[in-house]
Amino acid sequence: MPNIANRPHFQKLQYAFAAHIRDAHNPAPTGIEPRRMAIYRKLFYNNVQSLLASTYPVLHQILPTEQWHKLIRDYFAQHQATTPLFPQLPQEFLHYLENECEIQPEDPPFLYELAHYEWVELALFIDNREIELTGIDSQGDLLRGCPVLSPLAWSFVYQFPVHKVGPNYQPQEPPVEPTYLLIYRSKDDKVGFIQLNRVSAYLLQALRDTSHTGQQILTEIATLLNHPYPQKVIQGGLEILQEWLRRDIVLGVRRI
Repeated sequence: MPNIANRPHFQKLQYAFAAHIRDAHNPAPTGIEPRRMAIYRKLFYNNVQSLLASTYPVLHQILPTEQWHKLIRDYFAQHQATTPLFPQLPQEFLHYLENECEIQPEDPPFLYELAHYEWVELALFIDNREIELTGIDSQGDLLRGCPVLSPLAWSFVYQFPVHKVGPNYQPQEPPVEPTYLLIYRSKDDKVGFIQLNRVSAYLLQALRDTSHTGQQILTEIATLLNHPYPQKVIQGGLEILQEWLRRDIVLGVRRI
C-alpha cells in the first residue's frame, strides 16, 4: 500500500476500505457497520472468485474446494493488480501464480502450466486482431508458394500434457517428452488446439522463421530428420498444411 499519511481524509477511508475488503485481517474503516463490511467483502470476493472459476474451469474442478478458496483468497489479498479491467484479471492471476504464489505441498506440480493453458483460450478469444487476408491467396499452391501463418495461431511447450489433465488424470511427474501444443482461433472465432508431433513442430517453427516455399521447408525438414524417403515427409507435410488451412491456422500463400 502507498504512503497515505498526507492524503485527504476521504482517500484514507478509501484505502482502508479496500485493504479490509481484500483481507479482513486489516482493520475496517471506522464508522461502518461490521455487518455491511461483511457483505461488501463477500460480494467483492465472490465476483473475483466466480470470474477465475469460469476462466480456469479444470483447475477449479480438480482442486479441493478448501484449497481452491485458499489460493484465490491469497491472490485477492496479496496481488497488486495493474489493471482495473475485469477481462484482464485472469492474466493477473497467472502473473501471481508465476511470480508470487508460494507453492504448497498439496499443490499439483502442473498447477501453473494448466492455468497457463486455460488462460490462453481466453487470451485468444479476446485478442482484438482479425485475420487479414490482404496479399494472401487462400487457394494458392502450398508447396510452390510461401505459406502464411495466422497471427492467431500460438504454440507452446509444456512439461505436462495439460490438455489431458482432469479429475481422472493428474500426473505427478512430467513425461519424458514435453507436450507441444498449437492453439488457434479460426475465422469464426472458435478456439481449438492441436497436439504437435516432431514433424509438425518443425514445420510450424519453420513457417514462423522463414519465407521459403512449402516445398523448400519440407525438403529441409526431411534432410534434418535424415529420412530415407524425403517424398513421404513432403507428402505428409503437405497434408498437415492442408489441414491447417482448413482450420485457419495457415491462411494461404503470399501473393507475389
